[in-house]
Amino acid sequence: MYIVGIDIGKNHHEASIVSPEGKQIGPSLRFATTHKGADSLMSFIFKNIGNSPCVFGMEATGHYWYPIYSFLKAKGYTIYVINPIQSDSLRKMYIRQTKNDSIDSFLIAEVIRFGQFGTTSMGILEKYLTPENIENAPIDELFEITKDKSHNRLTKAKAISIKEAAADTFGIKIAQDAFSFQLKQLIDRMNFLDKQIEALDCQILEYYEKFDCYLHTIPGIGMIAAATILAEIGDINRFKSSSALVAFAGIDPTVRQSGEFSSTHNHMSKRGSPYLRHAIFLAATTRSFHNSPLNAYYKKKRDQGKHHLTATGAVARL
Repeated sequence: MYIVGIDIGKNHHEASIVSPEGKQIGPSLRFATTHKGADSLMSFIFKNIGNSPCVFGMEATGHYWYPIYSFLKAKGYTIYVINPIQSDSLRKMYIRQTKNDSIDSFLIAEVIRFGQFGTTSMGILEKYLTPENIENAPIDELFEITKDKSHNRLTKAKAISIKEAAADTFGIKIAQDAFSFQLKQLIDRMNFLDKQIEALDCQILEYYEKFDCYLHTIPGIGMIAAATILAEIGDINRFKSSSALVAFAGIDPTVRQSGEFSSTHNHMSKRGSPYLRHAIFLAATTRSFHNSPLNAYYKKKRDQGKHHLTATGAVARL
């Protein structure tokens, strides 16, 4: 499975393609945050890897990642959105800690690649704990674990290479029982946190279903997003008008005026609830790229010369 890392920018993005082995495929691509730019990304991918399956990774950089995320989502791709802290941590592993868009897009792809193999690694460690146990494990058994945890992405050759690496490692020859116990404790803790997150999602949905709410039936709004919107708004009657609700979400434009000067380039205020604003803006971005009255309204604003983010903000306020 190839991974396309995208470094997000205000006017341009940078994309790099990385193979399952971590090798960059060709040079990176700088493309504009426009429909033409998004189309050039698709051409870039086809030129380098054809129709081979791929996933995308990008950082949650402000609100600038929403449009390309929505574009790729509409095409059916799997996209992983990561925290910039994750790519920064990986950058520190490199001796030359340079920073540019090309390197950043590669690092973002690497974060996704490590994350995908991380599930497989966790499965192997949970089963064997030490290199000696991996070395002595039947190859068919090891292959079944790698195949299952990687969802059939890894071949038997990878299982063989893991077994060979375990045999070649120095390992830790002292206090093995203590280190194995410590490792098992860490794995159990991570599994416990995963189960807690899953249980929390289930609890959120359970509470949401108790309300006579149909927000999730609106195209572009999932169950968790609907629960977020409902929870953040609370009693809708506490807002005297739709403008008051818009202001609470922080998606109203700022007003810049001094004397006779009045700015025509106002930004979103970003006051109020960040969770509500995130849910609404993401839904607006999704619907702006699908056939719907909201898409028609978005196109109308664009035809009026409005910037993409301004037009999306207008859709969010509807």
